[in-house]
Order: sequence, then structure tokens, then C-alpha cells
Amino acid sequence: MDLFPSPTFDEDAPLAYRMRPRQLDDYVGQQALVGPAKPLRRMAESGIVRSMILWGPPGTGKTTLAEILAAESGAQLEHLSAVMAGVKEIRAVVERARVRQGQQLPTLLFLDEIHRLNKSQQDALLPHVESGLLTLIGATTENPSFEVNSALLSRARVHVLTSLSEEELVEVLRRALADPERGLGKRRIEVDDEVLGILARAAAGDARRALGLLETACDFAIARGNGEYLPRQALEDVIGYQASAFDKQGDHYYDLLSAIHKSVRSSRPDAALLYMARFMQGGGDPLDVVRRLAAIASEDVGNADPRALPLVMAAWDAYLRLGDHEGQRAIAHAAIHLAVAPKSNAIDRAWKQAKTFVAGQPSLEVPGYLRNAPTQLMESLGHGHGYRYAHNEPNAYPAGRTHDCWPEGIPAARFYAPSEYGQEKRFKQMQEWRAALDAAADGEPSAIQDPAKKDSANENPASENPGSP
Repeated sequence: MDLFPSPTFDEDAPLAYRMRPRQLDDYVGQQALVGPAKPLRRMAESGIVRSMILWGPPGTGKTTLAEILAAESGAQLEHLSAVMAGVKEIRAVVERARVRQGQQLPTLLFLDEIHRLNKSQQDALLPHVESGLLTLIGATTENPSFEVNSALLSRARVHVLTSLSEEELVEVLRRALADPERGLGKRRIEVDDEVLGILARAAAGDARRALGLLETACDFAIARGNGEYLPRQALEDVIGYQASAFDKQGDHYYDLLSAIHKSVRSSRPDAALLYMARFMQGGGDPLDVVRRLAAIASEDVGNADPRALPLVMAAWDAYLRLGDHEGQRAIAHAAIHLAVAPKSNAIDRAWKQAKTFVAGQPSLEVPGYLRNAPTQLMESLGHGHGYRYAHNEPNAYPAGRTHDCWPEGIPAARFYAPSEYGQEKRFKQMQEWRAALDAAADGEPSAIQDPAKKDSANENPASENPGSP
């Protein structure tokens, strides 16, 4: 006897359960997997099912696919949920599979929420999947490359399921309304296309949710002739406020943060606001957004707009002082500024290059003239000797390579290369001018031009860049 036998059809069961497809021809969506000549279609037609992991959001048909493949292959289906199953339950399934193997009957194990299996549970399962005693179909809403160990993952192909489109969900709803045996067909409910569209959008790609909403909405249907009619007004109480919640530890959470970051980096303020609103209305912590904006301020804007980082810090402080409602607007303020600002990743590149360089110079020492000399002994050792105080030098700059502050015996390197965008264009001019002062101090011919005079005709060289604010 199976530990979790497949339940029989029950007229009182929820509509979503009753309408679960029994064969691939009834399956809606996932045509990349179940369409003609596609992987799961071929398995069903051949009757040979290979171990796999079905990765996709809720309501996309993972359990249904497992049941159809088991039926098509003639395998005995075992259901386990990783939330409740432990090593003991897995071993019980293995023992039943051994008995069936002696009877020439294959066993297909459907393991829901496989990402919740710990290492010992996965290790208990691995040899039996490898030997072919069990054909595994794991279902997960989380990225299996992070949650399933590599040994098990290498023995099961990952198939990605996507949220159903609005058109596909409408098709699911129409079938439920028309089916007189498992659906609502006996009631002859008339529903306008507009109402079906609203229900489909409210379900957000989840067929199970769409059918649940339809079933509840039909409780408000009005008698009309020999049947019933579902008015649009009935949806208000059924749907209400649709909070777009998501798992705060799941991929979608980090995908949204990534989308915010990349939209700001790409100078798309509207897209950034879109993903921020989705993130926060789904229950995401606004402080996670402002932390990401702080990273963007240095990584992607940098000195092209030196105001960016202080503005983000001010938005962070404003959120903490004003509270969530008003504070979210301050975060949006900072995000828009970063998105519109000129971009430069020169700081990010310079810092990465400096860390890489230092990793290859374990003997790096600070030059004597840069060392501190708080005691007579340290001064007698030469600490601080030869240091030139910048504010006593012409142009407040100790020109010449003998005072370049670089460690002795270490090859010179240039990490920071300012861009031509925004304020960083000015920084580049300052660097070029100081390099010319160095050359002159070292006796090398060079044309020195003070950037202040160079820009006398244009006090803000950043304005030459059409992308600068």
C-alpha cells in the first residue's frame, strides 16, 4: 500500500483539484515542455520517464505533470512532501519500490518542495535514484542550483516551468465553466470576457489561484433564464486588494533587487520605480532597496555625480525619521536621481584593481617619509623625514615623482581612470594637470595648463556632457 495514495475524485473537492488535467492533451501552458516533440511529451509517448526536477512558481502544474507521467509510464506514484518527510519516510518508499521491482513494476517518487530536504535526506535518496530503483520527480519553487546538492542535481534534469499567461489562465477558466462533470458546466454560468480577464490578472500566473477565485466568485452568480450570470460587481468582494506577496528568502526577492539595480544603472527611472513598487508592495523591506542604492551610488555613478552617495544617505536617514509611508518617497527620490545621473564605474574598477594588485605584493611597505613619528625614537629612525606638506607647496601639490607616495620597490600602477562623464570629466582634467606638474618638476618638458584657466570659458566642464545634470 502506498504511503500517500492518489486521492479519488470528489465532487465536493475544490474546483482547482477537480479540474486537474489527466492527460497532456488537457494540459494548458508549458508548451516548451509538453508541446509536440518536446521533452515531457516524448517521455509520455515513450512511457520512459527520466528523473527530473520541475522548477517553477506555484500553480504552474508541477504535481499534475508528475501524475500524468506516472500514469503514461505505468509507474506506481509515491507522493512525499519534503516538509513532512524524513529519512524514515524515504526508506519506507525505497522498501516498497524494491517489492515492486521484483514484480517488474517501476516506482516514480514525486517529492514536493525538494529544496527543503536536508543533506542527510538527500544522501538517503541519492543511491536509489542513481541505481534506477526510483525515478525522481522533484518539485520546487526555489532555484535548485542553490538548494539541491550537486550529486543529486547531476542525476536529474531540471525543467523550468513559467507562470501562465493571461490568455492561458482564461482558457483554464473557460474549461472549468464548460465542463459538466468536474467543473461548473451543469450550472450554465454566463461570464463576460472582461470578468475572466480580471480573474486571470488577479491570479498572477497561478492556475490554482485562478480557479479558486472563479469558484468563490460563482457563489455570487445571479439566476438568469435557465442558467446564471456572474456580474463584474461581484468581483470586488471576491478579489479585494491583491497583495503581490512573495517569499522574502526566494529568488523573486533577489530578482527584484537585481532588476532595480540594473534599471538604475541603465538610466531607466520608470523601470526602477516599477520594480521598487513591486518589491515594497510585495512585503520587501524598503531598507534593502536603499542599501542597494547606496551600493549603486559608488559602483555605477561614482564621481560622475559626487552628490549621489550623500543623497542616498539622506534618503536612508529620512526613511528612518519619517516612517514607512513618507520614507518610501524619499527612497524613490534617491532612485530617480541615481537613474538620471551620469554614470561611471571608474571607482568600482579602481578599487577592484587595487585589491588585486595588493594581493600580489605581500612585501609592500609604507615609505619612511609617510610614516608617523610620535616619539623621538621613531623620528631618529627617519620616520616622516622628507615629507612635504601639500599646503606649503605651489598649487597645494607636492609635484614630482620623488614624492608620489608610492611604496619603494613596487612597480607603479594607475588604478583610477576618470571617465568623460559629469563631474568626473573635471577630475580627469585635474589629474592631467597634476601629471604635467610632475613632469615639469622631474625636468621633463610638458605643457602645463591650469584647469581653472582652461575652463574659464566654461566654469562647469561637466555640462559639456549631455548626460550630466
